[in-house]
Amino acid sequence: QVQLVESGGGLVQAGGSLRLSCAVSGRTLGVYGMGWFRLAPGKEREAVAAVSWSGSSTYYADSVKGRFTISRDKAKNTVLLQMNSLKPEDTAVYYCAASSTIVFNSLWYSPSRYGDWGQGTQVTVSS
Repeated sequence: QVQLVESGGGLVQAGGSLRLSCAVSGRTLGVYGMGWFRLAPGKEREAVAAVSWSGSSTYYADSVKGRFTISRDKAKNTVLLQMNSLKPEDTAVYYCAASSTIVFNSLWYSPSRYGDWGQGTQVTVSS
């Protein structure tokens, strides 16, 4: 099992930036990819971005492309989500998730590809 702990959420004004961090520990030998998802009140869980375990491939939702950057810090065993030009519609609880599916990249945006989840961190963007 993989343990995931998110941090870095908070309150920011529209146009501002936040950096989310996901600390990864446990049985990481079989992890092939990491993803960030978000859940806003009254909405379905939405995939935000994903990165291969090697860090060489990244994937983004259209709604965040050009504003968010996902990366993996191998030395610290963390996954980062740099969020710039934040908008009120980015307000949500953000979750980090780990995928042990070899072909996770083919459906990186599907929650079913991920077997381990963090507890989430709140991001609130004020207008």
